[in-house]
Amino acid sequence: MTNFRYFVVHKPFGYVSQFSGEQNDLTLQNLIAENQLKNFPKDIYPVGRLDKDSEGLLLLTNDNRLKTNLLDPKNEHFKTYWVQVEGNISEDAIFKLKSGGIEIKHNGKSHICLPAQALKLQHVEIEERNPPIRFRAKIPTTWIEIQLREGKNRQIRKMTAAVGFPTLRLIRVGIQKLKINQFPLGTVTEITLKEIQ
Repeated sequence: MTNFRYFVVHKPFGYVSQFSGEQNDLTLQNLIAENQLKNFPKDIYPVGRLDKDSEGLLLLTNDNRLKTNLLDPKNEHFKTYWVQVEGNISEDAIFKLKSGGIEIKHNGKSHICLPAQALKLQHVEIEERNPPIRFRAKIPTTWIEIQLREGKNRQIRKMTAAVGFPTLRLIRVGIQKLKINQFPLGTVTEITLKEIQ
């Protein structure tokens, strides 16, 4: 019988969401070494992914049933993101994100996004990114929270660009009720299935 194990990674900017990569890539293997996790199980894989430029919550497990459950769009599991966009985002843009119907390209085909939960955040307590985002004195930035039930490649970046506010920084802060805030940046922490559920 398989011994199911579950790990939360607080992925920093610049790491790929896999155990191997191109030459010079920082990978999950690097994070495991940095966290001095000896005898890390070989059959553990990420549930979904975060691209290299994105940060935040990544779940690793060898529990294929959980993986399928969380990744199947039919199950409508919400993932929560904090997104720093360029410009002072308008109520109209927030409305468009919430209404659905935004058209993006995915694998060369047109995809119509489902409605998302979206709101402007007044205050965000988060560590500075390393390296920091580009700063432009004349252009403000806004933090928003977006919750999605789907997860196409670079979907949030494409959605915010489509409504006129390009993404500068993207952090996945939650999957369902599991939140990233109790896990410091760069850590790999073993948790229980109960904590995920």
